[in-house]
Amino acid sequence: MTTDMPQTLPDGRPVPLMTGDERPMLESWLAFHRATLELKCAGLDDAQVRLASAEPSSLTLLGLVQHLAEVERNWFQRVVAGLDVPPVFEEETGYALDPGRGLDEALAAWRREIARGQEVCAGRSLDDTGRIADGPMAGVEVSLRWVLMHMVEEYARHNGHADILRERIDGATGA
Repeated sequence: MTTDMPQTLPDGRPVPLMTGDERPMLESWLAFHRATLELKCAGLDDAQVRLASAEPSSLTLLGLVQHLAEVERNWFQRVVAGLDVPPVFEEETGYALDPGRGLDEALAAWRREIARGQEVCAGRSLDDTGRIADGPMAGVEVSLRWVLMHMVEEYARHNGHADILRERIDGATGA
């Protein structure tokens, strides 16, 4: 007898696929990690998402959201699609905080970048390639498969940071 897996966890995050084809599995893990980042920010105000983890680090949840918007733009638009697009925010890493930008604005920009990346990937094969646009690996060819795997890793790492930040802010742990 088999038991059907729920499609979402009690906290609303999608359950990643446990079996099946490679692409849907990669995309489901990326969706899970994106939802985890959003969950880490849920219920916090603009002052809370600006609290740094611990000295000397200046890392904040707001900075992570902005950074991941930049990461989404970089890997999907610049690398996969080969587009010459400017940074989402004024500083290309995304970590710099603008006093006038709050969490809602940053999350909206991040969601737009996710949607644009999904549009870029639609119809492309996991074997399709793009080139890293800049930095020490500029010009290196990578497949869409590699980019999706890298994005899962990028979110997983930063969600670990988000765990620590959220616990520092209000003591919330888990998920």
